[in-house]
Amino acid sequence: MNRTTLSLIAGVTALAAVTGLAALTTPDASEANTAKAAAELPVERTSLACPAPSISDLAETTYTSFTPVTKGTASGGKAELQSAVQEKGDAADGKGEKGDDAGKADKPVLEGKEPGTPVSGDASGADSPALIGTADGKFAPGWTVQETTEVAAGTGRGLQGVNCTAPDTEFWFPGASTAPDRTDYVHLTNPDDSAAVVDIELYGKDGALETTVGEGITVQPHSGEPILLSTLTSEKQDNMTVHVSVRSGRVGASVQALDDKLGGDWLAASADPAGSLVLPGIPKDAASVRLVAFTPGDADADLKVRLASPSGLITPAGNETLHVKAGMTSAVDLGDVMQGEAGSLVLTPTDRSVPVVAAVRVVRGKGDKQETAFIPASRAVGTRATVVDNRAKGTTLSVTAPFGAAEVKVTASAGSEGGAAASKSYSVKSGTTQEVEVPVPSGLKGTYALTVESVSGGPVYASRTLAVTEDGVAGFTVQTLPDDRGMVAVPEADEDLSVLQR
Repeated sequence: MNRTTLSLIAGVTALAAVTGLAALTTPDASEANTAKAAAELPVERTSLACPAPSISDLAETTYTSFTPVTKGTASGGKAELQSAVQEKGDAADGKGEKGDDAGKADKPVLEGKEPGTPVSGDASGADSPALIGTADGKFAPGWTVQETTEVAAGTGRGLQGVNCTAPDTEFWFPGASTAPDRTDYVHLTNPDDSAAVVDIELYGKDGALETTVGEGITVQPHSGEPILLSTLTSEKQDNMTVHVSVRSGRVGASVQALDDKLGGDWLAASADPAGSLVLPGIPKDAASVRLVAFTPGDADADLKVRLASPSGLITPAGNETLHVKAGMTSAVDLGDVMQGEAGSLVLTPTDRSVPVVAAVRVVRGKGDKQETAFIPASRAVGTRATVVDNRAKGTTLSVTAPFGAAEVKVTASAGSEGGAAASKSYSVKSGTTQEVEVPVPSGLKGTYALTVESVSGGPVYASRTLAVTEDGVAGFTVQTLPDDRGMVAVPEADEDLSVLQR
């Protein structure tokens, strides 16, 4: 046997050995083609920013903090709200001086006790500062805080409510105003250790408004700044869109809309620009409803306007569609569109999809006893959403399933001062809005939280109306229930020692 033959045999033998090894170590084809699903794990840290509640000496504010019980969390953790350092002077130019309480925010204003039980605290007058807070461990997933303010008289009198917001870098507020009878502020709250630089753009019915000091506003660390919109422009606009964008850092942002005659409330940010939007839970006794929409892109948007009523989707007579010009704020008064039935506005493209943002202004009451609230376009409930500061009387929960039938589970937490939790499931027909009978905690003392969970079916949208009558004025406020984003997808990973050889 010559050397060539030996070499050939050796080569074939080596190839067979390699092939055999590959056959032993290669995973089954079905396993190789199936990626491991990401695990859903609870978030470990959540930050929130609460704006300064009022400019009125007559204001009475309640803060309510709550974390729903979540499986899989760590055993420890805490949730704390602390006073932000409020700026004095001309807040619009970012050059105000720190207030007298600078550096005195070491003691928490409000601390969570246990997940599943809300806690509350009170504040009075016009000097209450913005609050910043952090929850970690078992308190982080779904942490929700609301400030609810009652103002007995004056501009913005009535009930004002706002969910404290997660810090972000962009916010859209359709529905703001610089009309003579309106006093609107955009509140910026910086929860971080470094300054944030913010731009504020205003868009009216004819496009962008010229602003004086809307660019490069500095928000100092751990501080809040209320900025009066009428100081940013000399133009008087009944309906405008406020765009808050952050160049560096991040902030929480909300608009406080106060009317001389129609009361007032907080205008929360609209859901991100999208081709289709849902504005859930317009009260059945709304005296008037005004829809305000804006498209930030270069293309006009044509929207089909429908109302998801208790019996199904209907089209408001005379307002079947809404044309929104690019870069311009459009508004339409829908009047007494509710006709004694609760409903939700559903906006969808008539043809091509163009991203828009939207909100509605709702007025209840008659004559000098009218009150105002705002409902922005909302994200869906998703996996879970929570609203707090619910009371034994005056709480209404609206749930809508605009695109397909759905089932939801609603849980009322234990009361802040006593009571046992209760749950109930509901079926919502496609294209309808239902005012569900909320399960009230047995033996309720204090206030409670409502948590809505999607069980099956299409996407669900929800809002809560809280009503309080004071001196004959039916004060009310509406909060939407977007997904609390308490869970995060974490991909599974295996050890791969081969990376050490590369």
